[in-house]
Amino acid sequence: MRLEIDGFSVRYGRVHAVRGVGLTVQDGEVVAVLGANGAGKSSLLKGILGLVPSEAGRVQWGQTNLASQSPRERIAAGIALVPEGRRIVMSLSVEENLLMGAYLRGDGAAVRAEIAALYERFPNLGARRHLPAAVLSGGEQQMLAIGRGVLARPQLLLLDEPSLGLSPLLVQELFRLLRELNRGGLALLLVEQNTRQALRIAARAYVMELGAMVMEAKPEELLGDQRLVAAYLGGGKP
Repeated sequence: MRLEIDGFSVRYGRVHAVRGVGLTVQDGEVVAVLGANGAGKSSLLKGILGLVPSEAGRVQWGQTNLASQSPRERIAAGIALVPEGRRIVMSLSVEENLLMGAYLRGDGAAVRAEIAALYERFPNLGARRHLPAAVLSGGEQQMLAIGRGVLARPQLLLLDEPSLGLSPLLVQELFRLLRELNRGGLALLLVEQNTRQALRIAARAYVMELGAMVMEAKPEELLGDQRLVAAYLGGGKP
C-alpha cells in the first residue's frame, strides 16, 4: 500500500494547524516529519487517522480515498497510530492494553502468539502482564504502546514523538526496535523531536513550519547543510 496526501488541511476554529500539506509514504518506507513544537505535526498524524476532521485535501491509501472513513475503518484498512504521551490505560493490565490493539482482529490464536513473541522481546512486559500498566516505567510504557499498535497488524505505523521523555539508553533501544519493525516490512511515518535519530533510520524527511511543508529532502541533504541544521535541526554537529 502507498499513502499519498495532497492539499491536506486541518483547522481548529481560527487556528490553521495544517495548511495544504502534501506527503507520500511508499511500501516499507520510513519517512520522518520534523519541525518545532506547534508546527502541526501531531495534527497531521491525527488527521491521517481521522481523529480530527480535515478541512480540505485528499488522503489516499492505495486505491482507497479515506476522506469519508472513520478511524476504525482506517485502522482496519492497515494504518495505526502510536500517539504522543503513549495513551495507554493505566488501570488496565499490560495484557489488556495489548489486547486493545487487536480488538478488530478475529484470529485469537494468532493474537496470543504475537503477544507471547512481544513478551519474549520485552521480558519486563511479560513479567508484569497481569499488573496494571501504571506500574511500568516510562520506557516500558512506550514499548507497550508500540506493541499495542503493532498488534493491529498495520501496514503503516504512525508514531508521534516516541522518544519523548526517555533516557538516552532507552532511546537507542527504541530506535533499534523501529529498525526491526521496518526490516519486517512495516512502513513508518515518524514525528520525532530527536531529529538525528529519526534521520538515521529515515529514507526521506519532510520539514514542517507553521502548519506547512517547507522542505522534502534526503537525510544526508538535511544533515550536510549547516544552514538547514541551524534552521530546522537545532544547530550543532549531527
